[in-house]
Amino acid sequence: MNLTSIPAFQDNYIWVLSEDDGRCLIVDPGEAAPVLKALEENHWQPVAILLTHHHNDHVGGVEELSQKFPNIVVYGPAETQHKGATKIVEEGDRLQLLGQEFSVFHTPGHTLGHICYFSEPYLFCGDTMFSGGCGRLFEGTADQMFASFCKINALPDDTLICCAHEYTSGNIKFALSLLPEDPDLNEYYRKVNELRAKNQKTLPTTLKIERRINVFLRTQDTDLIEVINKETTLQQASARFAWLRSKKDNF
Repeated sequence: MNLTSIPAFQDNYIWVLSEDDGRCLIVDPGEAAPVLKALEENHWQPVAILLTHHHNDHVGGVEELSQKFPNIVVYGPAETQHKGATKIVEEGDRLQLLGQEFSVFHTPGHTLGHICYFSEPYLFCGDTMFSGGCGRLFEGTADQMFASFCKINALPDDTLICCAHEYTSGNIKFALSLLPEDPDLNEYYRKVNELRAKNQKTLPTTLKIERRINVFLRTQDTDLIEVINKETTLQQASARFAWLRSKKDNF
């Protein structure tokens, strides 16, 4: 399998997983034009589209792609049924695509119906987890997003986090505002800045890396708890997660 990210809009990535024979699936095509260009250049034949949630920067290209490829199957949560999805999927479903099995996880928080797709080692997580961060809570609660992060954190170390936005630099800046002396964060920030200076991508990342540099996965860490305790004493990891999300909203 070959993994490719197609830049879209200002900071979106549309992911493509392809076989050597050219068959491919497309994840969250927010716009059609860059996808059609990549399909032509790489001689890909799309067999499926996977949608994680209903926001337009993830579904905006579905109609045009479906018209161009009328046999394509568009998988998505119930909230995408009016955004072009032809096959509604939910937690626990398993899809057979390109000879691989994809598991569906319900990961509410960013939206109420948000889902992720996992086929080892690939996790297509939309706007749930970003490198160094987590999605904004447009519809769900911090508790829901915390539970979604716990689901993702149960996956293997080598899981490739294929998220939908290039937000890494801003996320690590936020983390460093809390933990300015953290060696892992400082090293990662240096690498990220080097990549972005060359206009290179910071994604995909791995779950192993995220466990070190994503503060939303570090709510049990003593050093982070000490920082939070300077402002408020929170006993539960989920409450510390909510505190972090609120801080990031105002960062």
